[in-house]
Amino acid sequence: MSTNRESAIQVASVLSQALPYIQRFAGKTIVIKYGGNAMENEELKNSFARDIVLMKHVGINPIVVHGGGPQIGELLSKLNIESHFVNGMRVTDSATMDVVEMVLGGLVNKEIVALINRNGGKAIGLTGKDANLIRATQLKVEASLPEMQKSEIIDIGHVGEVSEVNQDVINMLTQSDVIPVIAPIGVGDDGRSYNINADLVAGKVAEELNAEKLMLLTNISGLQDKAGNVMTGLTTEQVDSLIADGTIYGGMLPKIGCALSAVNNGVTSAHIIDGRVAHATLLEIFTDEGVGTLITNSKRAE
Repeated sequence: MSTNRESAIQVASVLSQALPYIQRFAGKTIVIKYGGNAMENEELKNSFARDIVLMKHVGINPIVVHGGGPQIGELLSKLNIESHFVNGMRVTDSATMDVVEMVLGGLVNKEIVALINRNGGKAIGLTGKDANLIRATQLKVEASLPEMQKSEIIDIGHVGEVSEVNQDVINMLTQSDVIPVIAPIGVGDDGRSYNINADLVAGKVAEELNAEKLMLLTNISGLQDKAGNVMTGLTTEQVDSLIADGTIYGGMLPKIGCALSAVNNGVTSAHIIDGRVAHATLLEIFTDEGVGTLITNSKRAE
C-alpha cells in the first residue's frame, strides 16, 4: 500500500471518529478562552484559527474570549510605565488602562479576527464596552503584607469583575453566522473601563449563554495529581477534594474557580486543555483521547 494511500486512510479514520461528536455538538455554543503560548507561537496561532473556522462550518457556535497579559507588559515597558501586581493582578491606573485598551481591544483582538477571517471564517472583534456587552464593577482585593497588622482592602484601580453579560449582542452575531472575538474589557455604570481576567469573562459568558462547553487554553497538559499524572476526567466533587488536600493550588485556583462556577451554573462541561498542542481544541472536542482535563457536574465524569 502506498504511503499516500495510508495517509488518506488515516485522514478518513479521523473524520469518521469525529462524526458522532460533530452530530452531538451541532448547534451548541462553545466558549473558548484563548491565551498563553497558543497566542505567541505562529504555528499555534494559525492552527487555533483553523480550529475555530472548522467548528463554525460543522454547525458549532464558537465564541472566543482572549487574554493578552504579556503583550500589555511589553508595551508598558516600551512606554516606561512600571507594572505593579497585587495577588497576581496588575494594578491598573488610568495610564495603564489606556494601554490595556489599546493592546486588548486593538492589537491583539484585531490580529485574532484577521487570522480567523484569513482562514475562511467570518469573525468580528469587540470589547465588553461595545453595546454594553460586559457590565463590570470594581474588583475589591484583600491583601495582607508582612508590615500590616491585619489584611486591608487594596484599591488596584481599573480592575473589574463581571456583573452582567448582554447575551442579546452575542446571539445576534452568532445567528448571523459570525464568530465573536471578545476582549475582556468591561464598562461600569459610571462609564469607566475595567480590565477583567479573561478566564473570568469566558466563564461568565459561558454561564449566561448556557454553553455546552467552556474551554480554557493553558500552558500545562491539564490538571495533575500529586504524582504528576494528568487527570483526564473529574467531577466537581472530585475537584473540590483536590483543592482541599492541596493537589490543586496557587495560580491554578482562579482558573479552576471559573471552571467550577461554570459547570455549577448550567454549562455542561469545562475543559482545561494544553494550548501548546497544535489543534488542541479540535482534539479535545472531536477525539476520544483529548488533550487536557474534563470537568463535569455529574456524579461520574465522562
